[in-house]
Amino acid sequence: MRRPRGEPGSRAPRPTERATCAGPGESWSPSPNSMLRVLLSAQASSARLTGLLLLPPIQPCCLGPNKWGNWPSGGGPHTGPVQGLQRLLEQARTPGELLRWLGQNPTKVRAQHYPVALRRLGQLMGSRPQPPPVEQVTLQDLSQLIIRNCSSFDIHTIHVCLHLAVLLGFPADGPLVCALEQERRFRLPPKKPPPPPQPVPGGQRLETALSCPHFLRHPRQHLIRSLAEAKPEELTPHVMVLLAQHLARHRLREPQLLEAIAHFLVVQEAQLSSKVVQKLVLPFGRLNYLPLEQQFMPCLERILAREAGVAPLATVNILMSLCQLRCLPFRALHFVFSPGFINHISGTPHALIVRRYLSLLDTAVELELPGYRGPRLPRRQQVPIFPQPLITDRARCKYSHKDIVAEGLRQLLGEEKYRQDLTVPPGYCTDFLLCVSSNGAVLPVRTQDPFLPYPPRSCPQGQAALNPTTQDPTQRVVLMLRERWHYCRDGRVLLGSRALRERHLGLMGYQLLPLPFEELESQRGLPQLKNYLRHKLQAMGLRWGPEGG
Repeated sequence: MRRPRGEPGSRAPRPTERATCAGPGESWSPSPNSMLRVLLSAQASSARLTGLLLLPPIQPCCLGPNKWGNWPSGGGPHTGPVQGLQRLLEQARTPGELLRWLGQNPTKVRAQHYPVALRRLGQLMGSRPQPPPVEQVTLQDLSQLIIRNCSSFDIHTIHVCLHLAVLLGFPADGPLVCALEQERRFRLPPKKPPPPPQPVPGGQRLETALSCPHFLRHPRQHLIRSLAEAKPEELTPHVMVLLAQHLARHRLREPQLLEAIAHFLVVQEAQLSSKVVQKLVLPFGRLNYLPLEQQFMPCLERILAREAGVAPLATVNILMSLCQLRCLPFRALHFVFSPGFINHISGTPHALIVRRYLSLLDTAVELELPGYRGPRLPRRQQVPIFPQPLITDRARCKYSHKDIVAEGLRQLLGEEKYRQDLTVPPGYCTDFLLCVSSNGAVLPVRTQDPFLPYPPRSCPQGQAALNPTTQDPTQRVVLMLRERWHYCRDGRVLLGSRALRERHLGLMGYQLLPLPFEELESQRGLPQLKNYLRHKLQAMGLRWGPEGG
């Protein structure tokens, strides 16, 4: 009688075969032949068996005085019947022989022998040209041996057996893998349940958000809502300083938040030192925002009068922010320009930076405070204000339009008719400077004095000294790049330092030609940019080339 198709032999399946273990690569199934079919299938087991053959040999059993027993009699860890059994397992020629060595030597079997048996089983099933026959009962009995003894395995042995079982194709939901996985989880340290969330006060929530390095991902309304929900006693100086620094660092000109800082400064005036006040005032000058709080300036004047002699650098920092807002108090200027204050800061570590700030304040007094009659910074103490491009410009030079504008001017005017990055007295760095005659002709810079006198002479704005050669008044035109980072984040208001530089250059007599980033970014390529610069210069009445002289 012909046997049914798909049966490897006429032997009737044993009862244990239908209820113990599925074959490698198969879902758990009561079929007695599923294990054999998968193991003998080249497509299902070739890659797994190759992986087994590439595994390094299992290290010899090193058994000590632990739950697996004491050292075997007759020597150290690498001698005796334990190691002999490992050699027999490694040299087994069939799966049946492999199982026989494990089953007939129960007193010699240790936990480390089971990874050796699994690895040898994989080698046998992957042997060429013809692997030895594997009976289903052999694999099931081996699985049962491991399941019964895995409670004595250490965590390393469990991991190795799990790895080998997966490579052999034992199903993830089968008894062997489940038993090993359960033992693995049992040995893991228990995880403590997370504590229940506690309600966070508004001030602490605001501080946490501001301290987060990824705070820019939070919408601004979240910040405003956290500030609104905070109680007055929760708004500490530390929280408000974090808020002020965040606004200044990211150029966020948020009137509601800035007004909250101004109000806090007025309310907490008596408790705030000048070192804290300098940080609270910083965003107002940087963001070019004068708060609506009526007591803002009187409060700062009182703080300066009280703290000026205590923290010189903080005092000058506060005045720098007020200088950008064009709100310099005369009384504080009298103090910082006094000989006693100047002598006091001369021997301090921050003497150079204070002298630089005092030089800028002296320039502001010269150009913007004609009614000031108090002391000034002596000429020998003055230093250049900004002798080189600002740090933000140097850090973002690869995003700047300066190089392409310079190339456009070179092709349009010629290299001899403009100067790039020229620092003019009292220390402002210009992007591009042109010398222009009274009839609008762009002149070679090398034949002219590119600097206007400082302090400026009493002449109408836009005019300067007469040209010593032609006796014609020569104008200086400064092309000002207004890059995206020169503005507050809304893109409409110049930062305080940029507005101050342009304001002072204009007051000294330089004609300014702004080049906003929106217009520069809309130019596609150098030809369009040259055409854009041509229209800009011609709109100011400038001429060059053969017709311009």
